[in-house]
Amino acid sequence: MKPNEVQEAFKIPSDWDVKAKLLRRRFPQLTSSDLEIDEKEDENSLLKRIEIRLNKKRNEVIEIIKNTIPNKFINNLKIQYHE
Repeated sequence: MKPNEVQEAFKIPSDWDVKAKLLRRRFPQLTSSDLEIDEKEDENSLLKRIEIRLNKKRNEVIEIIKNTIPNKFINNLKIQYHE
């Protein structure tokens, strides 16, 4: 990160379980452990894992997460995710 850049604040959304499933569907290279929230970690650790796996910058990852919006159709589907 450049000295003048300010990191965008990120708070794990309350619907993280749903968003994590949608992210795994959209980006098959993400694993369940990449998206797992550990009580001992902060949001930065989660973002860093996703950044590395997707080869994207922090602000891009935050935008992807913000724009991952579950809809009624997707929520009603019974989608299985393979570990």
